[in-house]
Amino acid sequence: MENTQSRRNMIKSVIAGTAALGVSSALPSFASDYKSNFSSLKGNINHSVCHWCFSDIPLDEFCASVKAMGLKGVDLIGPEGWPTLKKHGLYSPMCNGAEINLVDGWNDPAFHQQLIANYTKMIPLVAEAGYTNLICFSGNRRGKDDETGLKNCVDGLKQIMPLAEKHNVVLVMELLNSKVDHKDYQCDTTAWGAELAKRLGSENFKLLYDIYHMQIDEGNVISNIKKYHQYIAHYHTAGVPGRNEIDDTQELYYPAIIKAILDTGFKGYLAQEFIPKQKDRLRSLKNAVAICDQ
Repeated sequence: MENTQSRRNMIKSVIAGTAALGVSSALPSFASDYKSNFSSLKGNINHSVCHWCFSDIPLDEFCASVKAMGLKGVDLIGPEGWPTLKKHGLYSPMCNGAEINLVDGWNDPAFHQQLIANYTKMIPLVAEAGYTNLICFSGNRRGKDDETGLKNCVDGLKQIMPLAEKHNVVLVMELLNSKVDHKDYQCDTTAWGAELAKRLGSENFKLLYDIYHMQIDEGNVISNIKKYHQYIAHYHTAGVPGRNEIDDTQELYYPAIIKAILDTGFKGYLAQEFIPKQKDRLRSLKNAVAICDQ
């Protein structure tokens, strides 16, 4: 990632839950300000946000602020953070904590034993907490062609799909770009991810379509959303280029993208995952949510 606050580095603390829970700050409370200044949301989109992009704001304070804005969830929170979300009446639309990291994933049999153990432990916890989606990653290619990567992912994931189905938990593999931020990542096109979903043949395996990442790697965002929507369980947003605010400085027109998502009948969550540039970062979040609230 070009930005120094890279998700690759931040995700390590997010997985552990430490960034969400242990950070103290002298930042003021934002909740009352954003409640008084934020117009009512339309209710067509279930709005969420990734806390790692705002990780210097303690999770408890962050939850109070986004709840006041009208958001319904916070993404990429593990079990340690779920009580805080529940305290504020927020959902965990995309749980994490079972993955090893972004590069060591299901496409390599060397990691299957550890991943199976991790997900076997985490899937019941997600279900018990009342949540549905649990993130997973393909991992890096490390010389593997597309077919080998697909076969390896199928071999590994099939060993935990019965457990996911039993607990009504959906394993959601994120699509990441391999050109800028996550060099060598294998699940870097919607077609590859959709093929994996087809081979697994389970409604308990879906894709996380990250609009930012897929604009970089393949473009045709609206067309691909329409084509592959049946395999998509969740969406992430950010501006291109730079992964910054959703505004008129970047090449994606989010009102049209969100309309296309809604036209597919999507009823899940859309989470903001951009790196704020403005000093008032929660104002940036407020503006992005307003643009995406179609």
